[in-house]
Amino acid sequence: MEHTRVAIIGSGPAGYTAAIYTGRAQLEPTVFAGEQSGGQLMWTTDIENFPGFPKGIAGPQLMMDMRAQAEKFGAKMVDKFVTSVDVTSKPFTISTADSSFTADSIIIATGAESIMTGVPGEKEFLGRGVSTCAVCDAAFYREKTTFVIGGGDSAMEDTLALTKFAKSVTVLHRRDTFKASKIMQERVLSHEKVTVLWNSVLKEVKGEGVVKEAVVETNGEEKTLPADGIFVAIGHKPMTQIFKDKIILDDHGYVITGMESEKFPTMTSVEGIFAAGDNVDHRYKQAITAAGIGCSAALDAERWLESQQES
Repeated sequence: MEHTRVAIIGSGPAGYTAAIYTGRAQLEPTVFAGEQSGGQLMWTTDIENFPGFPKGIAGPQLMMDMRAQAEKFGAKMVDKFVTSVDVTSKPFTISTADSSFTADSIIIATGAESIMTGVPGEKEFLGRGVSTCAVCDAAFYREKTTFVIGGGDSAMEDTLALTKFAKSVTVLHRRDTFKASKIMQERVLSHEKVTVLWNSVLKEVKGEGVVKEAVVETNGEEKTLPADGIFVAIGHKPMTQIFKDKIILDDHGYVITGMESEKFPTMTSVEGIFAAGDNVDHRYKQAITAAGIGCSAALDAERWLESQQES
């Protein structure tokens, strides 16, 4: 059974950053990147808010560059999904469909996925008019006709982000009241660029190469409306199922860190297991914040491993 000092589960900005730092620390990390490495940024076209790229960079290119940088410093890539983790004894055991590994420490960087509506055309136009992050993409919709799906605080935040650029923002909500906080509701409802369609659902996304129309059903009546951008803001789901009942998660499945040791803020409820990225962060969900937490987790893991040798 192959052994590694640091196993990194996940291959988005958090996982690759952790791999760069642990690689440079000569820990020779093993990254379990999954069969489609790169995380959600593989579905993103141009990224304009990641520092260091004044002209922007395509999401897949950024992920490939980060992967190459991690490999340069000795990270080993395993392009397989992790199916189970045994944390009851040390070293920890990590299993894929056809092999097992042992590890002295683990960094969980599995990320979170956006909850989608599942309507026809949504997946087809993801990154070409359908987005799950208005904070990331709003600037691309200057003077455009946009829609936001949802009624919680995330939907309100996306709506307000779009009002800075878009010509109009129509919020589709399946109920007749928002569930967002009162102050966020007031900001949205009072904005001159915002229209709300209550008791409404998205039925289909249409277009040619990019989004052109949104098929909307309101109070049982279906109509097709012109649309340049559709922002899905109905929540995120952390990819932490394999860690259920093994480490402490919150009610929504996000990994809780910082409980066991003030010295290692990214450590989970199990000593030697750390977490970083969108599976920890239920607020910001940005590539740069994920990378930052990935750096922190790598430094914590390195220092924890050193403390084990000293004891």
